[in-house]
Amino acid sequence: MLSLSEENHLKSIFHLSLNSNDVVSTNSIANNLKTKPSSVTEMLKKLNQKFFIVYKKYHGAQLTELGRKKALKIIRKHRLWEVFLVKKLNFKWDEVHEIAEQLEHIQSEKLTKELDKFLNFPTHDPHGDPIPNPAGFIKSTPKLKLSDLRIGEKGKFVGVKDSSSAFLNYLDKRKISLGCNINVLHKEEFDQSLHIGLDDTNLTISIKSANNLYVTKF
Repeated sequence: MLSLSEENHLKSIFHLSLNSNDVVSTNSIANNLKTKPSSVTEMLKKLNQKFFIVYKKYHGAQLTELGRKKALKIIRKHRLWEVFLVKKLNFKWDEVHEIAEQLEHIQSEKLTKELDKFLNFPTHDPHGDPIPNPAGFIKSTPKLKLSDLRIGEKGKFVGVKDSSSAFLNYLDKRKISLGCNINVLHKEEFDQSLHIGLDDTNLTISIKSANNLYVTKF
């Protein structure tokens, strides 16, 4: 059984590896987990000895197949708990991440299996991220950032890049929710802000916001 810290390091490496060709630097992990590089180095040595990662000094860490499966199990539990908190306990989508961070470390496989069944086998969490299946397979849907759409193109809002409470609250205030249809009406030359049609209303959002919204084009 891995410690809570070991699991957090594996999950961090998995997420960071998606944008770094699988190899993740010690400093990147330290920044992600808000800890010291020296502490990360010691943890990477432990995980290397347990065959969850391949670690090379001054080069970085890479998940082994064993490590990848373990990371996906943790992510699976995290996202299932987020669905439970939103769908069954009426939490808002900006309130669930930190709670799920605690619940994801529960080790009972039976609990995870029954939770999945109780929720009717959801495929995505409240933020639009795919939930890995029990075998550790994660299905990714092709998606673009809203800022990548050209004027006149339309997309369906399917997820967020920034899942911070501040950004999710911002979306709530603008009534931008998962599943809504977005039409790019105009882009301002000065600051690249976007005028968009949102289902039955129009509004303007910054380029920073548009860079943090994922859509599927139609």
